[in-house]
Amino acid sequence: MIAASRFVVLIERAAVPSRRTLFKAGAALLLAATLVAAPPPLRAQTTSSKIAADLQQVIAAPTTPTLSWAKDVNGVRMVKVLVISSSNDPDLVALRADVLAKGGAVYFSYVSVAALSAMLPANQVAAIAARADVQGISPNRLTARTASTLEYATGALTSNVRTYSGATSYTGLDGTGVGIAVLDSGIEEFHSNTFGLDGKTTRVMRAVDFQKVGDATAVGAKDWTAGVDASASLYPGSKKMAEYETKIASLAINRPDVYGHGTHVASVAAGRGYYQSNDSTGVAPNANLYDVKVLDANGYGQMSDVIAAIDWVIYHAKEYNIRVMNLSLAADSTETWQTDPLARAARSASAAGITVVVAAGNFGQNASGAERFGTISSPGHDPSVITVGSANTKGTAARNDDTINLFSSRGPTRGSYIDAGGVRRIDNLLKPDLVAPGNKIVGALATDKAGAGGSWNYLARNYPALSNPWGGSSQNGKVALMNLSGTSIAAPAVAGTVALMLQANPGLTPPLIKAMLQYSAQPIVGANLLQQGAGLLNVDGAVRLAKVVRTDLQTAIEAGTIASGANQLASGKTMPAKTSTLNGQTFNWSRIVYAGGTQIVSGDALFTKYQPIWDHRLAWAGKVARRNTVSYWPAASGVPANTFARSIVAAPASNQSLLTAGVVNATSLAGTSSKIGKSGTFIPSATLSGWLASGSGIVLSEGIVLSEGIVLSEGIVLSEGIVLSEGIVLSEGIVLSEGIVLSESGQTGVSSADDSGLLGEP
Repeated sequence: MIAASRFVVLIERAAVPSRRTLFKAGAALLLAATLVAAPPPLRAQTTSSKIAADLQQVIAAPTTPTLSWAKDVNGVRMVKVLVISSSNDPDLVALRADVLAKGGAVYFSYVSVAALSAMLPANQVAAIAARADVQGISPNRLTARTASTLEYATGALTSNVRTYSGATSYTGLDGTGVGIAVLDSGIEEFHSNTFGLDGKTTRVMRAVDFQKVGDATAVGAKDWTAGVDASASLYPGSKKMAEYETKIASLAINRPDVYGHGTHVASVAAGRGYYQSNDSTGVAPNANLYDVKVLDANGYGQMSDVIAAIDWVIYHAKEYNIRVMNLSLAADSTETWQTDPLARAARSASAAGITVVVAAGNFGQNASGAERFGTISSPGHDPSVITVGSANTKGTAARNDDTINLFSSRGPTRGSYIDAGGVRRIDNLLKPDLVAPGNKIVGALATDKAGAGGSWNYLARNYPALSNPWGGSSQNGKVALMNLSGTSIAAPAVAGTVALMLQANPGLTPPLIKAMLQYSAQPIVGANLLQQGAGLLNVDGAVRLAKVVRTDLQTAIEAGTIASGANQLASGKTMPAKTSTLNGQTFNWSRIVYAGGTQIVSGDALFTKYQPIWDHRLAWAGKVARRNTVSYWPAASGVPANTFARSIVAAPASNQSLLTAGVVNATSLAGTSSKIGKSGTFIPSATLSGWLASGSGIVLSEGIVLSEGIVLSEGIVLSEGIVLSEGIVLSEGIVLSEGIVLSESGQTGVSSADDSGLLGEP
């Protein structure tokens, strides 16, 4: 086991700012106060700084630790790694050759990240890291999995979203035509929850299994064979591409989800469950599902497989209209979002126009029940993704009794890197972005094609309490249900909402979608920014915002035909009222939006005027702004142009305005971070929301300009001696999104199977 260190950050307390002061900022205003300290951008790195800390420890260990990515082969310590490159060559020819020359093997090359999945002798890692075209080397860490009342609780049943005229008939938004890729343990396409309007045909359009790829190639890479380069350029329509697709295809197999997590996740996002009295309908019950399997029968997988799966989603996104990707899984990582391979791959998907929804993780408490901040896992620590925490609905549709689950991971992000001067830099980005129902959520129970009880999935078989509320083993397998809890169950509720938003307005971009979700969220009373982000998912509000924006926005952004500050509203549309009424209760929207990882902004101008940060190809956090360029394979016989992604390359963003005049700066309104004073990052979201609703904040007069990652502001770190974890390191570096059994009383228990969070809180 690799143990992470812990440390304390101390800062003086500061007073909470005046609630009702409206300021005009001058031209030089650069959002002078950030909530958390933002590290400088990556500078020239040393060979050592390019190698991830956990990989360095294994290389230096006197004996080879028992890990999935390290092994002694014929007396030589070998490690499986991801080598991140800065080369402009999408095929990385020279780097691949050097890996082979140094006694290694190449398993896979990627589109979403300029990287190789490779094996290297441990004593040759530094030599590869010393190459000028290598940015970093990370171990191939394991990943792991991290739910109707749901329709009522999330606000999906209003006149703005959809209304039922009978038990099974409705009008309104249901996700039709929008594809959701679920990267998980598989989806049982024979379950009635996945069927379409006819009640017979599955909405699982494709199923692929990436347990068969990565370093599980046909050339024997699984057995640590050196001297093999199994990577290949997958040209659309080529024989090699056809072979690859055949190899990973897994549609209509007998048991597509042996573990049972992915089917449940898919049903939360897009299940159609009103055919039975125990209504398990998800948020977008007619969206198309894409089963992208990356976890095995025990809920584990490798990071290299997940990145290969993200590549597949990016590659087919335009072909299948995959607009949403759900990652209810995580990998432990202490790396900065700038270099972490999984974060980079997720960021590339966003650049390709795919909204990436990620579980925050389930490490909000330690073993003694104490709250832990700084426990967001990868890729949830990336600023481009929507990171979702878990709320407890108390089993009711009412929202005024909801709380944040004790297990839900708290921010800020704690990824780090060592700069050229040897100084350790912490990301400290604001997360999670929002929360959604994630406690004892009912969803589909995966079995086999025949629905036989003896073939129930691992979770239902080993934890009977999950299915007992719905009939236990007496249920028909094709309609069987079970409960699950965790941020991994909250995330697909948001993914389904995104599908509804895109059905209403296909021109929305991923960062704008995230802003709409945050702005319309309902702050849960008593919870702060690091616990709940902007607040609780409000489907009604998010859809209403989606409907007022022009529907050609993404096309205009990619064509460069929309200028900063230009009108962003659709013809004849105006901003909606910033309140929602759900289940008889009316509440104000949060009006809170995270920008640049360390800033809070607000105001109608975010949606009425085009803000350059809505460009999905731009990634901004702290003092770093980078632009991703997506290139596509050229047109050929039977292959349309600008359809299949070939490579995605990131570079520093050029001088540009990031936010325009009229946007409200709420960062300084929150104040200096103090847990005791409940200010800054610890300010209750409801308090900040109330101040914004009353007109407080700084209205920018000339916006914000960032030049090549210039420092916007150093800001303030956390105060009051708060202990932040360095990242959760378990055996094999696994982050289990299902996590720990937690009760409202703070009692904690861990099962031998590490799936003990399945029962959730009462």
